[in-house]
Amino acid sequence: MKTIRRYDDLGKSDFGWLDSRHTFSFGGYRDPQWMGFGPLRVINNDRVEGGAGFSPHSHANMEIISYVMDGGLAHGDSLGTKSVIPAGNVQLMSAGSGITHSEYNASEDAPVHFYQIWVMPDVTNEKPEYQEMKLDHIDTKNKLAPVITPEGTPGTLKIKQDARMLLGRFDAGEIIQLPATTGRKAWVQVTRGSVVIDGETLREGDGLGLADEGLQQASAGQDAEIIVFDMAA
Repeated sequence: MKTIRRYDDLGKSDFGWLDSRHTFSFGGYRDPQWMGFGPLRVINNDRVEGGAGFSPHSHANMEIISYVMDGGLAHGDSLGTKSVIPAGNVQLMSAGSGITHSEYNASEDAPVHFYQIWVMPDVTNEKPEYQEMKLDHIDTKNKLAPVITPEGTPGTLKIKQDARMLLGRFDAGEIIQLPATTGRKAWVQVTRGSVVIDGETLREGDGLGLADEGLQQASAGQDAEIIVFDMAA
């Protein structure tokens, strides 16, 4: 099964300081057909104006990933963490039994663009944790490389779910080998450029859900960056 989610069809929240596009139901946007995909519950494509952000708020029993595309995201939480996440870094916050955090644009002038992604954990009420990682040690050139894994293998962040986040950056025309999803699910999010699969072009901001498919092959229509979640069904 293949399910395409076009950027132009996403839910939208526009508060002036925040332009957020929702792949799945979130906040004031509700669509019973788009409540998540496997354990993947939220993909928000967020742009926050300079000097603005999300004041302290709480979460529990959710794995929350922030991947910064442009600018810097200032993070603070009830664990005492204070960090500015620059473009190209990834953060994983395991909310566990409960955590309070804030997220602000680290710049007073330039916007910050980031993806916030929520994954439902397979354990609940555990001790909250914070992890962050640069990606410059990971070879993503024309291949999908693991960034987040359930094992927390060296060079990856550890998530409390049977889910892997893979990142790849492909030159135009390069072949992309997507994971098989027999008995599993996968989500492909195009973060830059475009990719082509089964004659369908997916552009920046588009997503594709795969379930119960064999090995899938795509190609980069333009220079492209994609995130792939390979996860339990």
